[in-house]
Amino acid sequence: MYKPTFQKRSVLKFKHFSNHGYSLFAVLGKEVLVGVLSVATLQHATAKGISIEADKAETDSAATGRGVMLDEVSVTGTRAPLTVSQQARMVTVLSREDIQAAPVQSVNDLLKYAAGVDVRQKGPLGALTDVSIRGGNSEQITVLLNGINICDAQTGHNAFDFPVDISEIERIEVLEGPAARVYGTSSLLGAINIVTRTPRQTSLSAHAESGSYGYFSAGVRGNLASGNRWDNQLSASCTRSDGYLRSKAGRLNADYRTAKAFYQGGYTDEDITVRWHAGLSAKDFGANTFYSSRYDDQFEHTFKTFTALQAENLRGRFHIRPAIYWNRSMDRFELFRDAPDKYPFNYHRTDIYGVNLNAYFDWTLGRTAVGVELRNEDLVSGNLGEPLSRPKHIHGTDRDYTVGLNRTNIQFILEHNIILDRFTLSAGLTAVRNSQADMPMRVYPGIDAGYRIGKAWKLYASYNASLRMPSVTELFYSVGGYKADKHLRPEELSAIETGMRYEEKGVAAKASLYWNHHRNLIDWITDGTKDADGALIWKSVNFGTINDFGTEVSLDFDFRQIFPAQRFFKKLGMAYSYISQDKAEEKGKVSKYTLEYLKHKLVGTLQLNLWRSLDLGINYRFQHRMGSYIDKNNQEHDYRSYGVADARMSWNTGKWTAYVEADNLFGTHYVDYGNVPQPGVWIVAGFSIHL
Repeated sequence: MYKPTFQKRSVLKFKHFSNHGYSLFAVLGKEVLVGVLSVATLQHATAKGISIEADKAETDSAATGRGVMLDEVSVTGTRAPLTVSQQARMVTVLSREDIQAAPVQSVNDLLKYAAGVDVRQKGPLGALTDVSIRGGNSEQITVLLNGINICDAQTGHNAFDFPVDISEIERIEVLEGPAARVYGTSSLLGAINIVTRTPRQTSLSAHAESGSYGYFSAGVRGNLASGNRWDNQLSASCTRSDGYLRSKAGRLNADYRTAKAFYQGGYTDEDITVRWHAGLSAKDFGANTFYSSRYDDQFEHTFKTFTALQAENLRGRFHIRPAIYWNRSMDRFELFRDAPDKYPFNYHRTDIYGVNLNAYFDWTLGRTAVGVELRNEDLVSGNLGEPLSRPKHIHGTDRDYTVGLNRTNIQFILEHNIILDRFTLSAGLTAVRNSQADMPMRVYPGIDAGYRIGKAWKLYASYNASLRMPSVTELFYSVGGYKADKHLRPEELSAIETGMRYEEKGVAAKASLYWNHHRNLIDWITDGTKDADGALIWKSVNFGTINDFGTEVSLDFDFRQIFPAQRFFKKLGMAYSYISQDKAEEKGKVSKYTLEYLKHKLVGTLQLNLWRSLDLGINYRFQHRMGSYIDKNNQEHDYRSYGVADARMSWNTGKWTAYVEADNLFGTHYVDYGNVPQPGVWIVAGFSIHL
């Protein structure tokens, strides 16, 4: 059924859900689509759920994700599964082919090429990156691994500490706008779901690459499959770099080390499918001036573990899918590296326990989905939270966790879908209550509509609402020039969106307009007040009401379909995002995150086949950011526009791939955050093999 094709792309639509083995996609919140997308193409919707792939040819050089991608599975964005022609919402899908072709070393880098996503780096290689959607900040999105929420209640800064190497990722799904019905209420402005791949046959792969600033990375992956029922996969990788900056004292202060390990397995028969994963991520990085421009030798260590178990039935009219997970995050921050006598290290430990129960069924009036989600967040710390009745010892130190916070979030979801020949109406609501917010149960409605015109055109319109609880850092971080407010109210958002999509024989286009209404927006603000040492004081506040108006457009050409006889041009993609806020910064006040939004973002990609198996990919992005920052001398500066070009040349065969990449090809000088300059030209060469 899933045959590899190199010269054309086709879509396979399933018209109904059956009890056969190939119907594994018939699960809550998903649909199956076979096809390949480009980086700049915003095509198919996505959803929460178990990552289940139909059997397909595995002929790419899988080890590094650097090879030729064949047919791919994508999914759609409602609680109940709908076919691709019925879906009523547009999202971004970065396919495995996109991952393979892009000159990137991390998920964070790859997301730079999605027009609606703002990736603000404080360090390269994903050392510390804040990712946001449509003018928001990193706290306002949900990050998921195979449909499991892995957000950290402490802070969104380290949300992208994944236990998987980028070579293991099958696709990245970005749902833009409030996504409470699909991903939970923490997805105020959207969600990013990382889906890993599990080959259907036994295989072994490895990769290694090296480059500028002492960079080196290596990884290995092994998969053991037993027939069509069992599969088990284990992988490990490590990365290091000396970094591109030094402190005033001459020490490395942007160095980076990470180690990752990930195990995933599954069982499937005609009646049930079960999937599980367990992983860890350990990271040490020089944080130079990440958190304070006054100190240039900061350091941070994070250690995270991830476990999850998901199951679902495949027979019958009533489908049910339970999931249970436990994620732990441990963090140590050093204001002065290796010098606790100058300033005590900050220690934090967060345990997240979650249980989800989702179901859907068909009846006379359509398809109905229901769900309940219970999530407990337990944090203990040396400086974040309320005093603990019984302090807990910090392993390996002579200190205790003395403060903390425990809160529980419960959420109920109801969704109903009316599906006609060309029209789909998906409406529902989310009811949520959080124990820490001291609030009654609140209800947030949503409705999506889609109308198909012919085979190529589709019109969309939607209204959705959601909320976000403050992070523990926003509530309690009151050291080093920061003053938090533990009485912050939850953020709320209402959003209206409309748009259209066109897709026909290698040409794909999309255009959308949206309006976001923020209430009780949380941000760190300074009005110029200084502490006793002369440092600016940053306060966490509910900033008030802000309205965003935005538009996104994209155009993508797959020349392999348009002109199948030629081989030189493969793909050309372009996308543009524009945002305007109706509330400017007040005179004398500077925002740390929220008001520093991307007003303009333009991205483009060109893929060429130079000769035989030799490919060249060129990526470009231009960004203009609103807002300002304060330098080390307390002088205010506006952010400057910049453009960055990246390139990748590779030789791809069925079993191995060799490549050379150049990030920031022309050495552009720029900052994503004030006082943290980004590196110039970064060259990487690598090799992968797949057995």
